[in-house]
Amino acid sequence: MPLALDPATLPTDDIVLPFQVDTVRGRLVRLGPAVDRILKQHAYPAAVGQALAEMVALSAALALTLKYEGVFTMQVKGDGPVRLMVADVTTGGALRGYAQFDADRVAALGRDTPSVPRLFGAGYLAFTVDQGDATERYQGIVELTGATLAECAHHYFKQSEQFRAGLKVAAQLGADGRWRAGALMVQALPPEGAQGSAEGRDLARPLDAAVEDAEEIWRRALILMSSARSGELVDPDLPAWRLVDRLFLAEGVKIFRPHDLHHGCRCSRDRVTSVLQTLPIAELQDMKVDGTVRVTCEFCNTSYEYADADLAALHADTPSA
Repeated sequence: MPLALDPATLPTDDIVLPFQVDTVRGRLVRLGPAVDRILKQHAYPAAVGQALAEMVALSAALALTLKYEGVFTMQVKGDGPVRLMVADVTTGGALRGYAQFDADRVAALGRDTPSVPRLFGAGYLAFTVDQGDATERYQGIVELTGATLAECAHHYFKQSEQFRAGLKVAAQLGADGRWRAGALMVQALPPEGAQGSAEGRDLARPLDAAVEDAEEIWRRALILMSSARSGELVDPDLPAWRLVDRLFLAEGVKIFRPHDLHHGCRCSRDRVTSVLQTLPIAELQDMKVDGTVRVTCEFCNTSYEYADADLAALHADTPSA
């Protein structure tokens, strides 16, 4: 096996496993406890939960294609039964996600897994990279096009980034009542020397031959990626490295050390307090329900409560007009 690590020491869940086959780079995402916790924090219908689990896995796969320090966010907004779905991942591997939906309209979809048009309606897919206040935020937006989230993401990269990638995503609520999700992605790299430099390229071989070789490698990689079954992407008894090895062994795959993932929400009482301090006292009073202001994080469903004494303290140090 081309993995220069002891398989027994590798984690089996909540990882991104990078690999490479010549001029094709890939990554396999395998999510267990992290995605289960994200979904269990809300009472999502099965169709919404599956879509969100797929989005979290897809976000983890896509984030590793970028060089950034901060937060990568994937967002779908539409006029369908699910009006908003968001998932993000930090460079430290912290995952979170949530969905806003109309329960009655989702229930009307029935038990079959709905397509993107039926679930989200007309809308858009957006990717955002936020590296903090010192760096300009990058955002790309494209109309929802495709039957699955993977197809929509593929359309975005094809139209906006002009590089080739193949994606396969799966999510499943197991018989044990726990959610699992997985994503497999391959990305075509330019052949050595194709950027106009002869450095690193065998000058005895014409560049056209190198390009043709890369094209053939890319076609085989897409076929092999497509051969992975959805059940294999989420199978807890099939280690991620073994799946990659089985799919691409004949291609001379190189498997690298995995990146750890975990559930992690960035909300806190201090963050909520900072936001409330920007609001006028009269507006805070209007937010009270049963004498208390309650702010609930949409991601992790944690509630932060502010009684009268807490509200008074918010503006205690604010100079009077």
